[in-house]
Amino acid sequence: MTDPVDRPQGRGEQLPLQFSHDTARGREDLLVSERLAAAVSLVDEWPHWPSPVVVLAGPVGSGKSHLANIWREHSGAVEIHPQAGSNTSQIAAAGPVLFEDADRRGFDDTELFHVINAVRQHGHTLLMTSRLWPISWPVELPDLKSRLKAATVVEIGEPDEELLAQVIIKLFSDRQLNIDDKLVGYIVTRMERSLDAAQRIVDQLDKLALARGTRINRNLAAEVLERFGRAAGDGERDVDDD
Repeated sequence: MTDPVDRPQGRGEQLPLQFSHDTARGREDLLVSERLAAAVSLVDEWPHWPSPVVVLAGPVGSGKSHLANIWREHSGAVEIHPQAGSNTSQIAAAGPVLFEDADRRGFDDTELFHVINAVRQHGHTLLMTSRLWPISWPVELPDLKSRLKAATVVEIGEPDEELLAQVIIKLFSDRQLNIDDKLVGYIVTRMERSLDAAQRIVDQLDKLALARGTRINRNLAAEVLERFGRAAGDGERDVDDD
């Protein structure tokens, strides 16, 4: 077990210098849990997909964008946004394409229909990410509904505590910091269950510790968690002092 992180003691709270942390986000750095296994397997198996159109569906912070970015780098895909007059179907005819946050960003039914037809006709692939399954998208064009029903949908659930703990340890490791296992557990049981929240909490802890010239300990973690709880309007969890 490691000790809480020590920081040089300083006076007051000053803004730290903005160091560039090399957060590893490649395939070899991906932490694979049971909830991610199917999605990771699909990314690894490209281009041998069960269908030319794949949708990764899951809540905010579940890792969809991370996986999509890994696939984009691996496949050389071009990111698109199918809007009227965007000619994204021509891009899809030339190679693999990625459309992120389909349910949130919206799209033109006809243009997305042509994109799907293009990847099918030319033997390419389309990966889309979404919080919702395609059946819940506000699609009016019957032909597009039919195409989306034929897509392969892989659902990603919320990260469990074990995965969140691994992610937090890795994020601190990317900063050359070792954190006490008990402190990691303390954070995980009190935080929002999302990979995005883990990133923001670790970043805030690191910045505050640097600004105050102190170490990352339970008291500092309690303060950061309380800040995030207030920001989210979440006051149901009490945070104990060390």
